[in-house]
Amino acid sequence: MDLDPITLRNGAILFLVLLASLCLHEWAHAFTADRLGDDTPARDGRVTLNPAAHIDLLGTIILPLLCIFVIPGGFFLAWGRPVLTNPANFKHPRRDDVLVTAAGPGANLGLAFFAALLGGVASRFDPRAAELAMLVIQINVFLAVFNLIPLPPLDGGNILRHLVGMSEETYLGLARWSFFLFLGLLLLPPVRGLLAFAMGVTVWPFAVLLNLLGG
Repeated sequence: MDLDPITLRNGAILFLVLLASLCLHEWAHAFTADRLGDDTPARDGRVTLNPAAHIDLLGTIILPLLCIFVIPGGFFLAWGRPVLTNPANFKHPRRDDVLVTAAGPGANLGLAFFAALLGGVASRFDPRAAELAMLVIQINVFLAVFNLIPLPPLDGGNILRHLVGMSEETYLGLARWSFFLFLGLLLLPPVRGLLAFAMGVTVWPFAVLLNLLGG
């Protein structure tokens, strides 16, 4: 493990961008639920951009730092503290629960878009801005694509539950073992290749916009 000053600097920047992106993801869930009539996130103090409200010690701090500075090979896994909601408070429980779920990945893609816009313009004055913007794009695309994997309790799993009419019992049963299932699937080269392809395709339009604005 070579922690020279450049490695430490790059790792610290990566971690801070990841932390901000994870917090935005969870805030978007909470904000959307609050706007749709569920006060559960507000009572839990989650309708805020304060990172302290959204940090999960293992998923937001320990594991990302290990992935950045210790674990070789590019393996990466991170998450924020889940936002609790009560769909019974929604006017349209099924539709609104899907909207709340989609808000997290949507916020990450929105941040990637703004990073492309601002980074492209700023890179005309300082080329380093494009490098930082690309990092923001890649991290937020990773979070969006990762969370849309159709496995409970990821956002994609909750959306799939509503699409296929999955029972609560089945959903919770899958959620109990899905983490181990996901890790097992990651050992399969075709699965890793499919994820890499999905991330590459999603990054592409943001990268094009960044380059076009940067001239």
